[in-house]
Amino acid sequence: MFSEKMDRSKISYGNKEIFDKDDSEYWKKATIKEKLQTITYLRECFYGKEATTGRLQRFYTLSKLKQG
Repeated sequence: MFSEKMDRSKISYGNKEIFDKDDSEYWKKATIKEKLQTITYLRECFYGKEATTGRLQRFYTLSKLKQG
């Protein structure tokens, strides 16, 4: 399936705290547009293209009202 080998020179090592801090700083500086594009991309990855291009499903609920 994959014909190319992984370029191990691009791998970085570190601890979780450093990477979490870098991620936090990145998302604090990201624009709203960048954040929404990322959310849309992740929704498509998890739920398929229809999750972002389809319409929202409607739910109808009927309730009986008490008279009197």
